[in-house]
Amino acid sequence: MDTSRIDARELAPTGVLRAAINIGNPILANLNPATGQAQGVSIDLAQRLAGLLGLTLQQVIYDTAGKSVEGVTGGEADFGFFAIDPKRGEQIAFTTPYVLIEGSYLVRQDSPLTENAQVDHPGRTVVVGKASAYDLFLSRELKHATITRAPTSPAVVGAFLETGADVAAGVRQQLEAGAQEFGGLRLLDGHFMLIRQAMGVSRSRDARQAAFLTDFLEDAKASGFVAEALARHGIQGAAVAPAA
Repeated sequence: MDTSRIDARELAPTGVLRAAINIGNPILANLNPATGQAQGVSIDLAQRLAGLLGLTLQQVIYDTAGKSVEGVTGGEADFGFFAIDPKRGEQIAFTTPYVLIEGSYLVRQDSPLTENAQVDHPGRTVVVGKASAYDLFLSRELKHATITRAPTSPAVVGAFLETGADVAAGVRQQLEAGAQEFGGLRLLDGHFMLIRQAMGVSRSRDARQAAFLTDFLEDAKASGFVAEALARHGIQGAAVAPAA
């Protein structure tokens, strides 16, 4: 990939490439229980980018997507990995997506709900992770059900059980893990949204930076790097986004 179109100092003005890493989405990043270090597809991409630019990578770790957005817009990090959303787009300039992830609903085994369309009814409560892509999407789309918010996405299933809510919403794989851990739960078929994961920089930065990162991701997809990273980390249910 040609990196001559951008000066590394533009993207990393401190001299170190600072990547906002959200460990609240285990499809893309999580902490290795043995080492305590972050690992995952987003870390692999950040390391690849730093290597191309000849820079040292610094991981700036956050436990929620909302904090990750604030880190990039507040100047704590140079770029981050986010679900594309129009509300976030007011502050973040997104690249094209590199991974597609399903957002799904989880209910109790004896719930009368059998399909996604039945969720949005008066009197029903849906638990989501605060400021997650699902929170932003469902806050716009649900007209009748009530939304309650867990502090983080990994805490959604626990909050769902503790509060007696009707539905939990989030990353399908995360909900599946919760269903296996606690038992007596099931996922509704299909998905209520398809999440497009991208990279992004603050809109206060030069537009050429987001364009450069888009080229970087398109190259990573075309070369097979993203698919190989998903396979290497054993990620199921996430697909490489089509070429732009």
